[in-house]
Amino acid sequence: MSRRGRAAALPDTPHRRPTAMEHDGLVVTHRDQQGRVRRYNFDTFPAPGPWQRSLAVLFAGKCSLGGGWESVETSEANWYLVRPFGEFLSALEEAPSDVDRLSAAHWHAWRLSLPPNTNGYNKYSTVAGLLQHDKRLPRPVREAMAQRFAWTPGREEAYTPHEFTAIRVAARRTFRTALLRIRENTERLEAWRAGRIEPGGSDWLLGEALDVLARTGDVPVYERPRTVRRRYRAALAGGSAPYTWGRLYLSRKESAALAVLIVAELGLNATTLSEMPVPKALPGTAEAGMPVYRLQLEKRRRAGHRGRFESRNVTDSGADSSGRLITEAIEVTAHARALMKELDADVDRLLIWRQTTPHDGQGYRRAVRIGPFGLGVDELAGGDWARSVGLRGSPLRRMRKTVSVLHRREPGQNTQDTHDSVYVVGEPQAQQAAVPVIADGALEAVDAARRTIFTARLTADAETGDRQTVTAACADWEQSPFSPAGQGCAASFLLCTACPNARVTPAHHPRLAHLLRALDHLRGVVEPGIWEADWADAHTRLTDLRGRLGEPVWQAALQAVTVTDRTTIDQLLQGDFDL
Repeated sequence: MSRRGRAAALPDTPHRRPTAMEHDGLVVTHRDQQGRVRRYNFDTFPAPGPWQRSLAVLFAGKCSLGGGWESVETSEANWYLVRPFGEFLSALEEAPSDVDRLSAAHWHAWRLSLPPNTNGYNKYSTVAGLLQHDKRLPRPVREAMAQRFAWTPGREEAYTPHEFTAIRVAARRTFRTALLRIRENTERLEAWRAGRIEPGGSDWLLGEALDVLARTGDVPVYERPRTVRRRYRAALAGGSAPYTWGRLYLSRKESAALAVLIVAELGLNATTLSEMPVPKALPGTAEAGMPVYRLQLEKRRRAGHRGRFESRNVTDSGADSSGRLITEAIEVTAHARALMKELDADVDRLLIWRQTTPHDGQGYRRAVRIGPFGLGVDELAGGDWARSVGLRGSPLRRMRKTVSVLHRREPGQNTQDTHDSVYVVGEPQAQQAAVPVIADGALEAVDAARRTIFTARLTADAETGDRQTVTAACADWEQSPFSPAGQGCAASFLLCTACPNARVTPAHHPRLAHLLRALDHLRGVVEPGIWEADWADAHTRLTDLRGRLGEPVWQAALQAVTVTDRTTIDQLLQGDFDL
C-alpha cells in the first residue's frame, strides 16, 4: 500500500529469486549474499578435459545455495587449493581419464606429493571433500581418503603483555590522529553549512571544498591531470590525502588500526569484524549519556542458523571502555556512510575506508568496493598498517588469540572444545599460567587422599613403646602431623586412622568395626551438612580399612565387640575425649 492507502502496482515481470551460482559448461559463476561475484573458468584448469567437466560440476554444487561455500572468499580460496590437483593429474604419464578411473594408488601419490604442513593439509582435505560428492568415485579411493594426513600445524603464539601493549599504543596513535583530523574538519564543515563563516576567505573556501568532499568523495579536482583545483589549493594547504579526501575519511591503514583496537577489546576475528553492521544504541541509553551498543555478529564457519548468529552488548561508560571505541568508530565513518547510502543503500558496514588510489589494496579479497570506498579488513591490510608503524606482520590473528586465551579466558564465537584444543592447550603463556593452578589442584588431591584413605599401619602385634589410644596405638605421640612438632598430638582420635604414626593390630579391629557401624547409624539421623563436615572422612577411611582386611575378618571383628568397645565408641562420638 502507498502512503495514501492505494494498492501498489505489481511489477511487470514475475519475481525470480536471485541465484547464488550459474553453471554454463566449464564456467561457474558464484554470487554471494554480499553481492560479490567471482567467475571460475575450468577450461583453463590444468587437467584433462573430462576432469575439467567433472570438477566444474562438483565446484558448482559447492557454490550453490546450501552447498557449503556461501561466500566468494571461500570459493576463491578453494579454487586455488584445487588447482594443484589438476596440475598433478596433468603431470602423470598415465593419468586417469575421469573421476571413475581414479585409483587408490593415484590418490596416495597425490598425498605424498604434498608437504606435511598446513598448506598441504588444506589441499588434501579440500580435494577429498570435493571428490567425495561424486557418486562415481571408487570405494578404494574413498577408503584411502579416510586415512589420516600427518601434518605439522603452524604455531601461532599469543603476544606477551609488553607486545600487546605496544601494539595497542601504536594502533591508538594511528587511529587517534585520524579521529582528531576528521573531527576538526567535521566542525568546519558544519560551521560552513550553518553560515557561521564569512564568504570569500580561506576558511570559507575550505568549507566549500569539504562540502564537495562530503557529497562526492573527493575535493574539487581537475581530471587530467588529477590535481586540486587552483581555487582551493591554498585553503586545503596541500594535495596529499590528509589535506584532501583524508579530511573526512579513513585511509585503508587507519581502518586497519581501528580494527586492531576493536579486536584487542572484543577478540573478534577479521571476517566477523569486516562484515559487522553499524552497531545501534539500545533505546534510551544514548539519551542517558551512556549508550549501550548491540553488536550483530556472524560466524560463517559455525554450523546451524542459530549458532551462526549472535549479539553482544558493549557500553560506552568512559574513555577506557569498549563502547567508547565503538562510538568513535561510528563518528569517523559517518561521512562515508552518508555518501554510501546514495551509492548503495543496502550496504551496512562499520569498517569503511577510502581508496588512496584506484588500485589501493589490490587483491584485497575481503573488501567490498563501492565507488571510492572499500569495506572490511583482512591480514593484508593489517600487515600494511603494521609495517607502516615499524611492526612485523599483521597482528589481527595473534591479537585475537591473545584476547581469547589470556584476557577473556573464555570462548569467543567458538565452542568450548575448540577454544581449549586450538587456542589454549598449545599456548606457552597459558601453560605457564596453569602451573600454579595444577600444583594447587595436586596439593588438594593429596590432602583429600590423606583425609579419606586409611593411612595407619597394619601390624600383627603392638611394638614396645607404642601408646594405646581410643582407636589404635601410637608410635610417635610427640611428632604428630596434625600438631606443631614437639608439642604432642592434640588431634581427635578419629584422625588416628589418617595418621602414619598409628598402628592398628587385630586387637583394634572390633572397636574400629563397631565405630564404622555406629557412623552408619549416625548418618541417618544427622543433617547431611553436619555429616559431611564432621563424620564423612572418618567413615570413608574405615570403609577403606574394611576393604583391606576383607569381609570375613570384618565380620569376625563385629562378633568380637565387647561392652568396653561400645562404651568407648559412644564416648568418642559424644565428644567426651575432645580437649
